[in-house]
Amino acid sequence: MFDIIAKKRYFFALSIAVLLIGLVFLFINGVRLDIQFQGGTIIQIEVNDEDIDLEKAANIAEATVNKEVDAQKSQTIDVEEGDKRINLLVLNISNAEDTLTSEEQSKLIDAMRNEFDVPEDAEISVNSVEPFIGKEMLLRGVRAVIWASLLIVLYIWWRFKSMGLSAGLMAIVALMHDAMVVFATYIIFKIPLDDGFIAVILTILGYSINDTIVIYDRIRENMKSMRKAGIGEIVNKSILQSMSRSINTNVCTFMSMVVVYIFAVVFNIESVRDFSLPLITGIISGCYSTIFIAGPLWVVWKEYQLKRKAASKPAKA
Repeated sequence: MFDIIAKKRYFFALSIAVLLIGLVFLFINGVRLDIQFQGGTIIQIEVNDEDIDLEKAANIAEATVNKEVDAQKSQTIDVEEGDKRINLLVLNISNAEDTLTSEEQSKLIDAMRNEFDVPEDAEISVNSVEPFIGKEMLLRGVRAVIWASLLIVLYIWWRFKSMGLSAGLMAIVALMHDAMVVFATYIIFKIPLDDGFIAVILTILGYSINDTIVIYDRIRENMKSMRKAGIGEIVNKSILQSMSRSINTNVCTFMSMVVVYIFAVVFNIESVRDFSLPLITGIISGCYSTIFIAGPLWVVWKEYQLKRKAASKPAKA
């Protein structure tokens, strides 16, 4: 029988190594906040050219408004024109202290018209988010994650009273591990943090804790039937009994998300791609932390408590 608990240090070391890689990329790439969280202006301009030079567009826009601009391209379908595919040049000005003024917007649009093939009746849309609104949205998202974590701890404490509050705390540590892996994915692949980031985090928290609860339920049952066994043996057996279910469930979800990601890449659907990729890594991390982090961490804590209790007993004369 494979002893997960005996090899727990290797699994902990692997998690630490992955998180350290994310930390290195954090210093290299920094954190990119989307306009939704930072504030700024998004301008979408219809263009005839499908292969527009995005770097050139960004440089021209930055020179026009004297602010950092991220140029992207997108496509949409106009149903009224008989499913006509419209090419859009998307300019994100998200690093400004304030949104663009009407004069700056006009200058930017005129500069794009002068340089690129923009139809006379081009569809142009301008959306602005004030910086204070973006910061408020970010704070609300963080609060949502914190509240979800607290509720999870309380639920596990109530559901698994025989395991104690420490079971809930170790489950949260495993969930924070998953959240940091998802965050590292955003950093490594330079994906801007937006409301999709909060949605991915909350999805992974719910998905991962479900698997952890299954293992905890097995631990609780085995604690009743294996009263003479050590805590490490009980947890190891419980994990092995639940492992096939966890892996099979996660593989099915993983495969479906890979298909979604491939679809988004093929059809250049950036929003779906930026949502599905972190979700894929989160699913992998959730499966890993459920099996190799939550239970083993709880064993470490319980063994520490037992040693401390034994040390506090007075020695016999």
